[in-house]
Amino acid sequence: MTTHAAAIESPIQFRHATHADIDALVALVESAYRGDASKQGWTTEADLLGGRRTGADDIQACIDRPQSVILIAEREAADGRPGLLACAHVAVENDAGYFGMFSVNPTLQGGGIGKVVINEAERLVREDWGMEAMRMTVIDVREELIAFYERRGYHRTGIKKPFPYGDARFGEPKRDDLRFEILEKAL
Repeated sequence: MTTHAAAIESPIQFRHATHADIDALVALVESAYRGDASKQGWTTEADLLGGRRTGADDIQACIDRPQSVILIAEREAADGRPGLLACAHVAVENDAGYFGMFSVNPTLQGGGIGKVVINEAERLVREDWGMEAMRMTVIDVREELIAFYERRGYHRTGIKKPFPYGDARFGEPKRDDLRFEILEKAL
């Protein structure tokens, strides 16, 4: 059995992020959405936005907020240590679950890890927090990403929110037609 096969067979483990995870989470999110590294995967926003996608301040705020977790997906690596595969911010907002900051290591995208993370996030919101719906915001020109979520039962609500142009915490837009759309799924 090769090392690669052993890693594939290791189950995905979930846990909630702590402050000790902040630097690794910032690196993962940035690698999934910004710069050349993000272009290895299909979730990149590098053609739409430059600048940062998140920062240590954002991650810490998500960890510290009540009814909010950053869900970490890990798998034991060949050396026996856990390897960070993916993460997502899961919270309660406006009487529903909220799913955001979803990031899968770009070199692992397309292998099914994202689906497993979404399922666990939905389970957490439904079973642990008793919410009946999950919502998210997606940049509305990201048709391939929206189609991914639609295949998982999410639907476009038609509710649009303006993109926060001028707020560097959300990146540096490369286009002037960006908006967010709210997607929702009944749990």
